[in-house]
Amino acid sequence: MAPQSATAVAPVKGSVPVRQSAGDLLDQVDTVYDSIARRAFELFEGDGLWNGRDLDYWLRAEAEMLHPLHMDLTEADGEFLVRAEVPGFGAKDLEIKVEPRRLRIAGRREFKEEKNGRKIHCETCADQVLRIVDLPVDIDPTKVSASLKDGILTLDLPKAAHAKAVRIEPRSA
Repeated sequence: MAPQSATAVAPVKGSVPVRQSAGDLLDQVDTVYDSIARRAFELFEGDGLWNGRDLDYWLRAEAEMLHPLHMDLTEADGEFLVRAEVPGFGAKDLEIKVEPRRLRIAGRREFKEEKNGRKIHCETCADQVLRIVDLPVDIDPTKVSASLKDGILTLDLPKAAHAKAVRIEPRSA
């Protein structure tokens, strides 16, 4: 089944636009992957070019580049409910794309650099999130709604209505 394109936006204050498309998914994943690879190589160079710690450099770069997206996915009779923690991200920072069997949450936020003083230590979270979830059953992308409040993104993903099975009796000719 070919993916269909639709946009569902709930006109509620604090709502997040939901897009249904898979067009640039691979491009975005490639971009994030390349950024992590570049940072991992910088860590490798900064550590004296010691071999054998590739995974350590990769995981450290990944932690610096991507904010872990903690989420709960709950299934009810006719829907899935997603609650994802996205502290510091606003509705304009997030992009949510849905397909009949896939959910993608991506986000990027910008921080303003302080002009006064020199930063000695920083424990802020990374400025990007990316989470892709494959769903066990089809959802109806045109009926998805999203809201963002107090750093919690809530998505309502209604399951797609499937045609009912009908028994057909053969007639003799």
